[in-house]
Parts: sequence; C-alpha cells; structure tokens
Amino acid sequence: MGGRGSSSGVSVQGKRYGSEYSSLLTYGNIKFVVVNNGNTKAPKETMTNNRVYVTLDRVTGEPKYISYYDKSNKKEKQIDLQHGHAGMMPHIHHGYEHNENDSPKGASKLTVKEKKLASLISDVWRERRDYAWAQWKARNSNNNG
Repeated sequence: MGGRGSSSGVSVQGKRYGSEYSSLLTYGNIKFVVVNNGNTKAPKETMTNNRVYVTLDRVTGEPKYISYYDKSNKKEKQIDLQHGHAGMMPHIHHGYEHNENDSPKGASKLTVKEKKLASLISDVWRERRDYAWAQWKARNSNNNG
C-alpha cells in the first residue's frame, strides 16, 4: 500500500510500504484508504491476502475506486465509482495498470457479486464516514501545518 513495493517493503521509487496511503477504516477484509499526497489512485499491491481496498477521493472523502487483488497480491481489477465509461457507471476495468486485461469492448458492467459488495461498501461508509473522515482530516492538517 505504499509506493508500489509491497513484496519487498520498498518500491523502486524508494517509498516505504505503507507510506503512500492512510487507512481510515477497516471492515472485515475491506480497507478504506486515502492517498497521502497527489492525485487519487488505487493501490496496485497489498501485503494482505484477500484484501479489498476502497480508495477515497482525497478532496471529497467519497469512495472513488474499489480494488481487488490476485493471489500474488497485485491489483487485478478496479471498480470506478465516480465517472462513467461508455454509458456505464459504475464500471469495472481489469488489469494491474488499469485496463490492459479488459475485453475488446473495454470496461464492463458489474456482476451481481460486485454490485453487492459496492452496496455494502456504500452502506458502511455512509454509516461511519463522518467520524473516519473527520479523524483523517484532523491528522492530515496536523501533519501539514
């Protein structure tokens, strides 16, 4: 979850694992995270088997991506929640980088199982958002000023 180097603990950019994202909330195998600096992007790797990450928009605090990981703990698919693709919103892309494993038609609709997970995530975040987001904002403002 930090600098794309989960297996070694340090990325090729020299970032220590865990330094790129902050965790706001864990619910079962689902972890809600926000990027510490820069543009919002989903983690490409994890050190936790069967982890699902919900990446929150750094500005709004709303879920932006839901990411799934393969047996090697590398991102295999990502649900995009905040923008449409070919009339689909939300939609899913398949691949470590983003969409290199999509079908020739591109992004796809969510399966029933993926829709259920997205609904659960929405419910959990709606219930716990105020406290979790306020805690992160307070920590973030203390670190930057």
